[in-house]
Amino acid sequence: MAGSPELHKGLNQRHLTMIAMGGVIGAGLFVGSGAVINDAGPGAFLSYALCGVLIVMVMRMLGEMAVANPSTGSFADYARRALGGWAGFSVGWLYWYFWVIVVGFEAVAGAKILQYWIDVPLWLLSLLLMILMTATNLFSVRSFGEFEFWFAGIKVAAIVVFIVLGGLYVLGIWPNKSMDFSNLWAHGGFFPNGLGAVFSGIVVVIFSMVGAEIATIAAAESKDPARSIAKATNSVIVRIAIFFVGSVFLLAVILPWNSNELGQSPYVSAFKVMGLPYVDHLMNAVVLTAVLSCLNSGLYTASRMLFVLAARREAPVALITVNGRGVPMWAILTSTVVGFLCVIAAAISPDTVFLFLLNSSGAIILFVYLLIAISQLILRRRTSEDKLQVKMWLYPALTILTIAAMLAVLVLMYLEESTRPQLLLSVLAWAVVLVLYAVTKWRGGSVGRDFDAAPADGGTRVLVLANETVGAGELIDELRTIDQQGQAQYFVCVPANPVDTGQAEHTGAVWVWQETVKAAQGRLDSTLETLRGHGLSADGELGDHRPMVALGAAVTEFKPDRIVIATHPDVHSAWLRQDVVDRARKAYPSIPVRHIVAHVTEHPGV
Repeated sequence: MAGSPELHKGLNQRHLTMIAMGGVIGAGLFVGSGAVINDAGPGAFLSYALCGVLIVMVMRMLGEMAVANPSTGSFADYARRALGGWAGFSVGWLYWYFWVIVVGFEAVAGAKILQYWIDVPLWLLSLLLMILMTATNLFSVRSFGEFEFWFAGIKVAAIVVFIVLGGLYVLGIWPNKSMDFSNLWAHGGFFPNGLGAVFSGIVVVIFSMVGAEIATIAAAESKDPARSIAKATNSVIVRIAIFFVGSVFLLAVILPWNSNELGQSPYVSAFKVMGLPYVDHLMNAVVLTAVLSCLNSGLYTASRMLFVLAARREAPVALITVNGRGVPMWAILTSTVVGFLCVIAAAISPDTVFLFLLNSSGAIILFVYLLIAISQLILRRRTSEDKLQVKMWLYPALTILTIAAMLAVLVLMYLEESTRPQLLLSVLAWAVVLVLYAVTKWRGGSVGRDFDAAPADGGTRVLVLANETVGAGELIDELRTIDQQGQAQYFVCVPANPVDTGQAEHTGAVWVWQETVKAAQGRLDSTLETLRGHGLSADGELGDHRPMVALGAAVTEFKPDRIVIATHPDVHSAWLRQDVVDRARKAYPSIPVRHIVAHVTEHPGV
């Protein structure tokens, strides 16, 4: 098979470990935490604690489902299994949308940090950062991994240093400083804007914590899923408690909640108050690396999600094409489009774009988490007890409580005038996704007809195009009757596509092509063995993942007198939705094309 779109596996264990530890620490913490403290007051760290509990609950639910179904490559599949195709489609596209917004958000945040040193327009700096990170992702996955390893290490170390020094400062173990926690109540009390502000802050905070769920899915594909997922969940609890809750608590103690310094870079401002010389410049550099790291990983995550969507034919199939370095170039470039649009928004409205993007993205991820939680509630009842090695705590009470908490946050968003537009915008985005799903379903039900068969005699070189249906009884019977004398030459072409083989539903982006080729080759070998066992002269090969491209290459190589295309019935056939039979007849008008409908119940997709 020529030109298989296989992703290179350039990440090793040290990359994955550091990315998991520091991948979620970005502008949402280093810069956005200041806005949360300004809005919620000293009790802002409770917003982080409450949001952290929600994240841990979702992590545990994902852990349960991932151990019970360890071969599944994306949590969109859980929604698909529990609620139907609309839910899986929604989770996949909404999650992609969230991450492309992250890309734009981090570009704008990074530009604001650079303005600490450079007096250059925000839009220009954002544009330069977008170009830099796009180039990093396009170069190779190895370059992405090395970038993330060192940058994630820097920001994790910086947070640890801040917590140690900040702890010494507030405890009075500091030159000319006594223990002082008065900022927690001295400026209007612990909840100066009311208790409701703490809950409203969750909308913003959840944005800064997203990404932990990726570690759970990765752990599910390890040799010991139960142990790895338990370890991943526990590590997330520790990271949230230390990096988020601990550091934000120290910020609220060191700086007054209504300080103007918080709105810029709260960690830099805290070091200034502590009187450390030149640390403000050093910390600002660390914050910049954190932002660039999240921009880089956000683009990587968005492009791989789009790759998987395309592999399942829920996005244009051309997006699974990779370049010679194993990088999904078109998926990356497509994912950067929204980022560049965010840069334009920053140029038009630099004073409001930051929190606007923060809030709107928070609503999107709440939708995704809500569907995940509902999926776990349903799938738990369908899963046998022997598969439940990891269980959601106090099921179903905690699951229902988590769902209710997320719904409550969405209600708060609607009640707050400042966040209502962002919620409505997020609902609109989901509505657009559902319309796209409906259009996809409608198109799938309106194409594909069984055509009159070409005469059964006169063909001596028969080209067969099929994938999952390649070993179906209907196809084998048809081939045996084409040439009763056993004089024909048969050439079987199997397009190696992750949807057609079913691998898109079982493996993640990095492994999907390896398993696809393995599955397609197995089907081809089995079919050739069957045909030869009936005395037929048969040969074959794997083809390009695009059926028409595979067919064209096979026609050029084999020069057939007849073409046989086997598909599933209309309702299950992705090939019929692409008009493969019609297009083949138009492309090769001089060659009779026979369409065989095969009824194969496993992995409908061809």
